[in-house]
Amino acid sequence: MWIKVCGLTSEDAVAAALQARVDAVGFVLAPSVRQLRADQAAHLAAMARGRAMLVAVTLHPTQALVDEIVSVLKPDALQADLADFARLQLPQTLTRLPVMRAGVISGIAVPERMLFEGARSGVGEITDWQVAAELALSSELILAGGLHAGNVAAAIGAVRPFGVDVSSGVEHSPGQKSPEKIAQFVAAARAAFQEAAHHGNRHSG
Repeated sequence: MWIKVCGLTSEDAVAAALQARVDAVGFVLAPSVRQLRADQAAHLAAMARGRAMLVAVTLHPTQALVDEIVSVLKPDALQADLADFARLQLPQTLTRLPVMRAGVISGIAVPERMLFEGARSGVGEITDWQVAAELALSSELILAGGLHAGNVAAAIGAVRPFGVDVSSGVEHSPGQKSPEKIAQFVAAARAAFQEAAHHGNRHSG
């Protein structure tokens, strides 16, 4: 069970994620309504450092941007599309969170842990749960894309992922997180993970 809230843009949102005891918080440093500068992300990350994994979320970043992120934000992990990592120089201590997308995975070696979502990030687009379920058998798959408190239990039941990642599904307007929706999502996800584990144990026994 691993839960990440992504695209945080305010102190209230970070506080709500921490209060819900999430495992990771994501700060977007790519074109988006949730985009932050590295110094803005660092300011928000200070609240969560040591309490949750700090994930810098990028999309096809330049080496210069990555260097700035590493220097200013000092994240625990860098999130980028799987193919991006081949051309980036990263500190050995920086965790890599590769993104794989539905429709572009054939012939690609599956990483040990990955984030799986649709063709576009942060737009509330539900990905292919059937493909995700197959990948989850051989990887620690973190499911993203279109999740919210109302469907996360069904997603966890169908995919059996290692974790879930939410962004637009806990917002009251684009880019603005709702503390109430964060709490509701995390509670629903946690209950669903516990139910899935109980169900699995019952069948394996």
